[in-house]
Amino acid sequence: MAIDLSIIIVTYNHEAEIYTCLFTMKNILESFRIEIIIIDNASSDDTVSRARMLLQEFDERHTWSILTNTNNEGFTRGINQGLDQSQGKYILLLNPDTEFPMPIFQELISILESDEKIGIVSPQFRNPDGSIQPSCRRFPRHRDVFYAALGWTWLFPTSKEFNCWKMGEFDHKTRQEIEQPQGAFLLTRRTALDQVGKLDESFPMFFSDVDWCRRFIHKGWKIVFTPEFYIIHYKGTSIYRNRLKMLWSSHRSFIDYFKKYYVSPKWRFANIVTETMLYILAVMRSIIFLARGIYRKSPAEVS
Repeated sequence: MAIDLSIIIVTYNHEAEIYTCLFTMKNILESFRIEIIIIDNASSDDTVSRARMLLQEFDERHTWSILTNTNNEGFTRGINQGLDQSQGKYILLLNPDTEFPMPIFQELISILESDEKIGIVSPQFRNPDGSIQPSCRRFPRHRDVFYAALGWTWLFPTSKEFNCWKMGEFDHKTRQEIEQPQGAFLLTRRTALDQVGKLDESFPMFFSDVDWCRRFIHKGWKIVFTPEFYIIHYKGTSIYRNRLKMLWSSHRSFIDYFKKYYVSPKWRFANIVTETMLYILAVMRSIIFLARGIYRKSPAEVS
């Protein structure tokens, strides 16, 4: 029997999150035949055993598999491993720090089917307290880094110019075509994936979703945000476990993104300036992070 939807989840020490994700998913799978593919990046906790325990409770019409890497291969490589294995007509890239308070798959797939040029659809994200979590962005520009470095992004959070990248002027209450939804939930169709290809593994953790969405749009596909349906997202659980390492990884990928898409000689100076600013910002944020850590420790721990 053909698979309707392949759900790909990459985990790394997510035993609490994967339990909630799968438990809430199990109740809203509707009439689809679904395969769940979990790629675990060498977790040292009980992520794999908890995931297996929940998956064994799923209806027999759904299939599942857990691929366990012996090393942490990174988010992007893990997703691509899942894509290689997937068989569904539709494919969902899903973070484990999500949960499903409402049925969602039938409605989102119907939106995909309503227009043959829609390549990705994403729902509204909400915080655990029910408030809207901004999840839509435009593709970043060089001057967006400049605005952030000067603090203008925070001084003018709803400005379409100074907070353009993160769409500060958008209330996330209206269905519209966008450039890049947050990568925690990206639902696409097999025909679009076959044309666009897998994620770029030169972005091991960050910006592979940005790059992927940019390639979708370059190929003529639409990306649609639909707030009528939502998920709960516990934002950044993986990042906060190793904040310093993730901070530097995100800044390096930001630099690599500009190098990939702004390659002509006219962008050389802008790339150099932006790269310098991103490294300076990474250093400053690292110092602040470390200072806060020392400040929270007792005098005996510091000495």
